[in-house]
Amino acid sequence: MTQVFSLSASLRSAVLFTSIFMSVSPLMAQAAPPAQPAVLKPGDNLVVENIPPVPAAIAEKANQYGEFRSATLQDWHPTKREMLIGTRFADVPQIHMVKMPGGDRTQLTFFPDRTGGGHFGPKGDYFTFSKDIGGGEWFQIYRYDIANGNVTLLTDGKSRNGGRSFAHNDNRIAYNSTRRTGKDTDIWIMDPTDPKSDKMLLQLEGGGWSVADWSPDNKKLLVVEEVSANQTYLWLADVANGEKKPLTPKADGVEIAYSGGPFSKDGKGFYTATDRDSEFQRLAYFDLATMNPTYLTTDIKWDVDEIALSEDGKTLAFVTNEDGISKLYLMNTATRQYQPVPGIPTGLIGGLNFHKNSRDLGFVLTSARSTADVYSVDVTTNKLERWTASETGGLNTAAFAEPQLIKWQTFDGKTISGFLYMPDANKFPGKRPVMVNIHGGPEGQYRPGFLGRNNYYLNELGVALIFPNVRGSTGYGKTFLKLDNGVNRDHTHKDIGALLDWIGKNPALDSGKIMITGGSYGGYMTWAVAYEYNDKICCSLPIVGPSNLVTLLEHTEAYRRDLRRVEYGDERDPKIREYLEKTAPLNNSEKIRKPVYAVVGKNDPRVPWTESRQMLDKLKSNGIQTWFLMANDEGHGYAKKKNQDFLFYSTILFVQQFLLGQQNVASGDK
Repeated sequence: MTQVFSLSASLRSAVLFTSIFMSVSPLMAQAAPPAQPAVLKPGDNLVVENIPPVPAAIAEKANQYGEFRSATLQDWHPTKREMLIGTRFADVPQIHMVKMPGGDRTQLTFFPDRTGGGHFGPKGDYFTFSKDIGGGEWFQIYRYDIANGNVTLLTDGKSRNGGRSFAHNDNRIAYNSTRRTGKDTDIWIMDPTDPKSDKMLLQLEGGGWSVADWSPDNKKLLVVEEVSANQTYLWLADVANGEKKPLTPKADGVEIAYSGGPFSKDGKGFYTATDRDSEFQRLAYFDLATMNPTYLTTDIKWDVDEIALSEDGKTLAFVTNEDGISKLYLMNTATRQYQPVPGIPTGLIGGLNFHKNSRDLGFVLTSARSTADVYSVDVTTNKLERWTASETGGLNTAAFAEPQLIKWQTFDGKTISGFLYMPDANKFPGKRPVMVNIHGGPEGQYRPGFLGRNNYYLNELGVALIFPNVRGSTGYGKTFLKLDNGVNRDHTHKDIGALLDWIGKNPALDSGKIMITGGSYGGYMTWAVAYEYNDKICCSLPIVGPSNLVTLLEHTEAYRRDLRRVEYGDERDPKIREYLEKTAPLNNSEKIRKPVYAVVGKNDPRVPWTESRQMLDKLKSNGIQTWFLMANDEGHGYAKKKNQDFLFYSTILFVQQFLLGQQNVASGDK
């Protein structure tokens, strides 16, 4: 979990205050008590338990690594060559306007919580956006009027609202909302200029419904029903009467995933990415009359991640995930011939968005040496332009470590892969301590983007970083994606066990100094590895991680419970429950004998903070050294920079003490 931090103004004042009063007269100095090292003061919103005072010197040295920004593309203006982006200047990301490539970022929204999803109305006189409070993910939809900056709440202020899809040259939006039951995501339609027009179109059951696109005549909706990462269904809904019909009927024993996608310009079909008849997600076109697929990228043996269609329907852009690296292609929809776009730096590409001029394709690009920034390419000339150049704290990112793709054999003979980052061998010779960082999901994948603060561990502490993609990760085919489901959950633990053995055989790595960390499901994996491989690690840092999948399923928010049951198994089934309880870190806590630092957000709707609390209470009773940090104004991960800062600096202290063995760091000694 990559976070961002800086030396706060209050800290700088404290350091200045200390330096001034250390320059007192000799007489006063004789009467004064011995000076104590300056330490950081946690924010009032943070609950800190057993974390020793964090020396201000840590923040002074690490500050630059938290002073980077990033940018995301929100939307193009419908008539001007301008765009909305998301970036952070204060504590959280807000929506900004950029009027030309490399132009100034003009902030438009100013809230204490993150905002995103900005999208213009058809005339460009307003945009809608989404915001939650305190990380609770109960997202509300708002309208921002360009003329006067007025902001209007459009939804009920209580339910979870998302998945907005915008009608063509029309004010209406279709979106999903939990307001009816708190669990089911029904489909609603609203004209943002008239909030009273809000009405429910489809009453649905389950939490996995969303709208992919409006038909070109705005009479139909392409609706996606997600059952799991391996199983989705597509429906066609009538906007006038709310009737829906299945486009991909359910077949016993067959699981197929569809991404949803845009209608073709003539409205006779739609594009989607699907693993139907394939191991990977191929780009396909479906004719609505027959629903027969035409597969368009069969020669690419990787997943198609994103699709975008130009306003005139003549150009289809898509991004593939090729062993973790993105590749952008453009397809002529008439000939269905496609070519990769030349000249784009190697990295990760996302957020595809066509301007209505059908020439400018916007996207976000990030890499190991470049934070996320917004670019556009002219699809007629391949001219590449950079719209934002986000700051990187004054650091020379050209010297940052590049990832190495690594592979190892696991317990059942399968090959698992990941990415290794090594510190500069000239600066840090000899075997290097290792931090293993496990991604969330579990239907996720670590892909080598910008490491942000994690570069500090490489560049300043000489710690090697490994980001594994255990079974169940996306990007390696649907069979690999299913390998961890249900009673195979503990096989993922063994994948990390095999990685620990691989580290032991690597002459550049120190198998006696290994730390495990991860966020969300990666936090669960951290707990699990901590008990299964206690003797092979030094310490662990689970972030918003479940400690028992039974209690997680019982207490996660209702709208996501069934989706998680497909992945983890249904805890209401006695045999599944027995397995989950047997393998739960909470029920194996006596095997954890190494220090633990658990991090949570009080408002987390996905993994309740009590998942870590119940685990720490057991560990403390066993006499294990535990640190605990809870932010009362955060949810599933920390979005506010001031909270990210304290987490970063305290994590450095944890790494220094328990991975590197510098036990006197907290007192100011080295």
